[in-house]
Amino acid sequence: MLPMNVLVLVVDGVVKLPPEANGAIVVGSSNATVYAAYFSAKAGARAAIHHDCGIGRDEAGGRGLAWAEQHGMAMAAVATDSARVGDAVDMLQRGIISRVNRLAAMCGVENGQTVVQAVELLTSAPWPHADVETPVVGRTFIHGVLCIDSISLGNSEDAGLVVASGSHGGVMAAGMTRSFRPRFAFFNDAGFGVDRAGAACLSILDSEGIAAATVAADSACIGDGQSTMTQGIISAVNETAYRLGARVGETALDVARTVAERA
Repeated sequence: MLPMNVLVLVVDGVVKLPPEANGAIVVGSSNATVYAAYFSAKAGARAAIHHDCGIGRDEAGGRGLAWAEQHGMAMAAVATDSARVGDAVDMLQRGIISRVNRLAAMCGVENGQTVVQAVELLTSAPWPHADVETPVVGRTFIHGVLCIDSISLGNSEDAGLVVASGSHGGVMAAGMTRSFRPRFAFFNDAGFGVDRAGAACLSILDSEGIAAATVAADSACIGDGQSTMTQGIISAVNETAYRLGARVGETALDVARTVAERA
C-alpha cells in the first residue's frame, strides 16, 4: 500500500516539476546525476527516487545521491535492469532499489527493496530542507559540436547543429530533441536496461529524419555532454545516422567531427 498522507509524484522527467512536488516523494525516471537531483530538491521534494541509468563511467549515474544528502534530501536510485528509464510508472511498478544515500538509509531504505517499499519508508524523511543553489551546467562548443549536459538545454537557435548531450536516450529525449531539430544528436544509453529503453528515442527520431546515436554508459559520464563527445563509444545508431556514416564501436568524437564538417 502507498502512503495516503504524503503525496507520491510519479513523473517521467524532473526538469519542470509542478508545485505539488513540494513536500512530496518524487518518483522520477530521470537519471540520478547531480543536475537531476537538483530539480527534485529545488522543487522541495521530501525525498526522491531516480533511475541509476546503469551507473556507468565514474559512477556518474548515481552522483546525485551524495549531492542530495549534502542538501538534506533523502534519495535513492533504481537499477536500470529492473525498470525502463524514462518511464516512471514502470519504475513504480517493478523498480528495484540499487543505491541509497545516508538520509534514505536512515528511513530504512536499502538495496534490493521495491520502489513501493522504499516510498512507504521515505514518508519519514526529514523535511523541509534548505534551499539549493543551481549547479554548474555545461553548454559549450568543441570542434563545432554543441555539448550540453541535458537535452532540455537545447533551443531553437541550435537547429541544424550536431549536439552531444548528457541525457539518456529514453522516449522523453525524443520530444525535447524534436523541439529544436538538430542535425545529429548523441545520448547516453543508460546501460540500455529493460526493453532497451535507454535508446528508445532513436527510432522515434529516425521517423522524423533526425540522426541520433547513443554512447555506452560505461564509456562516458551520463549528465556530461563533453564526456559524451570526447569519451563516448557509440553503442547504437538509427538508420538516419547510419546513412551519415555513424557505426557502432566508433568514437562519438570521430563521428561528430565528420558530420559537423559536412554541414
